[in-house]
Amino acid sequence: MTDKIKLAAAAVLVAVGIWGYYWLGDSALLLRILAVVAGILAGAAAAWTSEPGRQFAVFAGEAIAEVKKVVWPTRKETMQTTAAVFAFVVAMAVFLWISDKTLEWVLYELILGWKKT
Repeated sequence: MTDKIKLAAAAVLVAVGIWGYYWLGDSALLLRILAVVAGILAGAAAAWTSEPGRQFAVFAGEAIAEVKKVVWPTRKETMQTTAAVFAFVVAMAVFLWISDKTLEWVLYELILGWKKT
């Protein structure tokens, strides 16, 4: 029950930050943006103290650890893969063009007897 109250308070703090943006409509833009940022930070701090907030922090830490384990391709591998994709796209475009022209020829000239002029 306390976690629900903490999460509700966090949502209220974020909403107050957004409300502050509009309430400070005549003020400088920087002050308005700071109101939103302050609301988001206060809401995040309130949510952080709840059990779902702690679980999210653990999940985020594990996600960052997994991203660090990724073996990113080298520039050469990226260029080779990109070239292979482009070659496949060109080959498919040529194949579809030939198929289209063949069907056009079969339908219009052989079956229907319409000659292009």
